[in-house]
Amino acid sequence: MQRERAYRGISLRLAREYLERLGGDSTDESLVTGDGWRATLSAETVSVGPSLELTEVTVVFEGEAAAVEAVLERFSQKAMRAGG
Repeated sequence: MQRERAYRGISLRLAREYLERLGGDSTDESLVTGDGWRATLSAETVSVGPSLELTEVTVVFEGEAAAVEAVLERFSQKAMRAGG
C-alpha cells in the first residue's frame, strides 16, 4: 500500500523526528523505516499569497496496509498545525 500526504509549516528535520518517535529508524535524511512501513520525505518552499512562503514536506508512506494506516494517522496528528 502507498499513501502520499503533504504537510505545511513543518521542517524536514521535524518530520523525520516525528517518524523516529513513532518507531522508525532514519537510514538517511529522506528515508525512515519502521515495522511494516517506510516513509520517504521531501521538502519544498511554496508560496501562500503574495508575500508568504512556507515549507511543505511531502511524505510517501509505503508498506503493509495496517502498518501504513496506523503510522499515517499518528504522524498526521503530530504534524497538524493550527493556522490563523
